[in-house]
Amino acid sequence: MPEAPLLVLWDIDHTLVAITGVGRELYALAFERVTGQPLVHMADMAGRTEQAIIRETLALNSVESAVAFEVFYAALVDAARSLEARFRERGRVLPGARTAMAAFRAGGAVQSLVTGNLPSIAAAKLEAFGLEALVDFEVGGYGDDGSDRAVLVRLAVERSGAKYGHAFKAEHAVVIGDTPHDVRGALEAGAVAVGVATGASDADALAAAGAHVVLPDLRDLAALHEVLLARRAA
Repeated sequence: MPEAPLLVLWDIDHTLVAITGVGRELYALAFERVTGQPLVHMADMAGRTEQAIIRETLALNSVESAVAFEVFYAALVDAARSLEARFRERGRVLPGARTAMAAFRAGGAVQSLVTGNLPSIAAAKLEAFGLEALVDFEVGGYGDDGSDRAVLVRLAVERSGAKYGHAFKAEHAVVIGDTPHDVRGALEAGAVAVGVATGASDADALAAAGAHVVLPDLRDLAALHEVLLARRAA
C-alpha cells in the first residue's frame, strides 16, 4: 500500500477564523429555546467541545443535566442558521490561514477538522469565508463526538483511513490549534501538535502544553512545513 498522504486536522475558532461575540449569542438563543429561561452564566469555550460546554453551562445555570445533548445540539444548529450573516459581519480569516490551507491541498494533503463545533456549525463558519472546499468534513472529529479532544483526533484518523484507504497513523497526522486543549488532545492521541498564538493562549502557554512547534500565526509556512517533514521522517 502506498504511503498515506499527510493528514492535517485544523481547529477552527481563533486558528483559521476569528468571529467576535457570536459564540455567546448563539448559546443564549439555544439555551433559552431549550430551557425556557435566559442564559446568565456561560462556560469557558476556548478549545472545548460543544458537549463539554453544554454540560458546564447547564450546571452553572442550575439546570437539570437531564437535558439531552441532542436537543441542545439541534437548538444550536437552528441558532447558527439564524446568525449566519453575523459570522461574516463579525468575523475574519486569520493571517496566513487561507494560504496555508491552499498550500497543503496543492501538496496532496488530506485536510479535515478537529473542532469543538458541531459539524453543521463548523461548515457554516468555513462557508462564511469561502474555506469549505479546502477540507473534507466527512472525516473530521467534532463537538458531538465527545468531550475529550484526543478522542476526536483518533476518530478523525480512523475516519480518514476508512474513506481514503490508506493506513493513516496518528503519529503522521498534524493537529493545528490555538489552545492548550488542542495541543494536549494531539499529544494524547500521538499526533503532531502545532500551536498558533492567534487566540487567548500565548506562545508560552502553548509551548508549556507540549506543542512540537509554536507559531505566532500561519504566515510562516516554511517553519510549519519543516516540522511536519521532520516528523514524517522520524
